Amino acid sequence: SNLGRNSVGKYYEKRNYAIYESHEPGSAFKLMSMVAALESGAIDTSTFVDTGKGKYKIHGRYIHDSKRGGYGKISAARALEVSSNIGFARLIDENFEKNPEKFINILKRMHLNEQLGLRIKGEGKPEIPAPGDKKWSKNALPSIAYGYNLRLTPLQTLTFYNAIANNGEMVKPKFVKEIRSRNKYVKLFEKEIIDPQICSKETINKVQEILKNVVIRGTGIKLYDKNFSMAGKTGTARTEYWMSDWESNRRYISSFTGYFPAENPKYSCIVVIHKPDLKKGYYGADVSGPVFKDIAHKIYTSNHIINEIDCDVPNFATVQNNFNSYYTKSNKEFNSIPNVKGMATMDAIPLLENIGLKVSLIGEGKVKEQSISAGEKLIKGVTIVLKSI
Repeated sequence: SNLGRNSVGKYYEKRNYAIYESHEPGSAFKLMSMVAALESGAIDTSTFVDTGKGKYKIHGRYIHDSKRGGYGKISAARALEVSSNIGFARLIDENFEKNPEKFINILKRMHLNEQLGLRIKGEGKPEIPAPGDKKWSKNALPSIAYGYNLRLTPLQTLTFYNAIANNGEMVKPKFVKEIRSRNKYVKLFEKEIIDPQICSKETINKVQEILKNVVIRGTGIKLYDKNFSMAGKTGTARTEYWMSDWESNRRYISSFTGYFPAENPKYSCIVVIHKPDLKKGYYGADVSGPVFKDIAHKIYTSNHIINEIDCDVPNFATVQNNFNSYYTKSNKEFNSIPNVKGMATMDAIPLLENIGLKVSLIGEGKVKEQSISAGEKLIKGVTIVLKSI
């Protein structure tokens, strides 16, 4: 889904958020900081850092952890598992304060300051400041360590995580595999490699293990399912915190970025939710994590062997005729309003839009009421209002 919601509750494709909108990634960037620190040799996953009681002052500014009372003295690996802001700020600042260029250059070496060069227009430009830039200050380095004072698009973040899942090989996102006309290939789009190895295999193995543990015993524990494995990282970032009303009206960006199955990854995924309802939570684990898990679960239960089968179409013309017949039949079946009560809004909205209706949504969750009753004649272009639980 790539939809925006306007002030009256209508969803529409306002812009391509996945590639256009760059923002501070927050805790999702701690993976990049960990990889850079490991690659530099400054730390190991067993390096200890004292996070104190959850509040720590660096260069005149307090940094807080989400857990009241703090995590105390923990390893760098555990700091990533529990997403300790203090842990990462201290690890990066204390090891690179005298030579911040070394840390920034490793991030750049891993292409985090580069656009992906997508075939879809409108890609946002990543921003990672360096010493000497206008955005650089004493607090820049510890802020970057846990995902602030820099900007990435969701797809740029996902591309890095996908490289970790891919044992270090970073590839450009591909939206079209091939173009066919009947049973002839018109064009085949080959895999484009950005970097065959963004970091050492030793570092890859270490962070892959930590990302699995994030789900098993860290901030992503709510995603854990004994039936299928996932790996990834929660992300929670304040947004618009420079505005005067932020304390009275807090806004966040919640995310979860990861891949599955954890042992032999086939899919990578990022879920980003802007300005979630604070009454229902705002941490990535509470807001975006469940969506990630639902996506993974649906793929596991319905399409778990699709990519293991090399499917070729022996007679495309026959298949196309069959599809045309099915499409005509399906259009005839939807000559009345379907019953979407009890459905998740994320499923009900595309169903109704695909049969020609405009959708206005009030609330979140499962559909409780629909303004046009099921069974009534379908009139395309009419707006149906859904009220959810």
